[in-house]
Amino acid sequence: MAQDNVSESRLRKIEAEIRALQRNVFPGGDGRYFEPQISSEQGAGNQSSPNAPSTTAVTDILARLDAMESQLQRLTALSEENTNSITQMESRLALLEASPAAGASIAETVDTEELPSTETNLSAMTGGSSSLANTVGTQTSAEPEEVGPSDERLAAVQQIAKPQTDDAADDEYSYGFRLWNAGFYPEARQQLSSFVDQYPDHWRVTYGRNLLGRAFLDDGMAEEAARWFLRNYQADRTAPRAPDSLLYLAQAMIAMEDTRRACIALAEFGDTYPAVASGRLLDQYEANRRRITCEG
Repeated sequence: MAQDNVSESRLRKIEAEIRALQRNVFPGGDGRYFEPQISSEQGAGNQSSPNAPSTTAVTDILARLDAMESQLQRLTALSEENTNSITQMESRLALLEASPAAGASIAETVDTEELPSTETNLSAMTGGSSSLANTVGTQTSAEPEEVGPSDERLAAVQQIAKPQTDDAADDEYSYGFRLWNAGFYPEARQQLSSFVDQYPDHWRVTYGRNLLGRAFLDDGMAEEAARWFLRNYQADRTAPRAPDSLLYLAQAMIAMEDTRRACIALAEFGDTYPAVASGRLLDQYEANRRRITCEG
């Protein structure tokens, strides 16, 4: 009797293992999970293959995930194409803005000795012969004779350290910036003029000319400041500080009480640099516009 019980137990164990093996080898073999031989999609006369594996919730989820991944790939491809198209459009706009016609309404003469004297929109608005170059051309001779700096000033200037890096040109500009930032405008002008003359092709030269104009403007010398702002703007209208110089040119014209040319410079700034006028320099642009009343 004991042996019969052991045999019966072993037989049940073997049958259970065989059933488990059948479920793994023949999925859907259990009667509870048999697929109907006629489905609603197939029709009355079509029977599914008895060996076709049944679909489960997991396989449906995987299929849907595959479809979503395909859609995401298509959306990503479209996004990259759109980004590339926008980049190309921005490049073309930058080239158009950099064309000589973009600044036709600003005076094309910085100094009568450097460029031919031509009538431009900026000079015509003030009465023909009184061009900006002629207006500021006599500033150097009109400046009062400078008196030598005091010992206290010399000591204060010497306290400003000059950078020492691998880029000597950048060091010269940075030293001029430190002098200007400390309020030593004559010393800053001398340093920045030397930088502009020695390194005319350095990437910092647009910063140097613009800051040189500010060193004059902050020191109450608006006419000479206007010369440098105009020169920097005309040198390269796509340079990083070209928008700043055009806007400071308008500010210098306001200081000179030349409302007409200030309005021309402000209008040129808004047309040529709309992104900057509505972004980085928005506050200064609006402040200058509030200071004067322009026609139209």
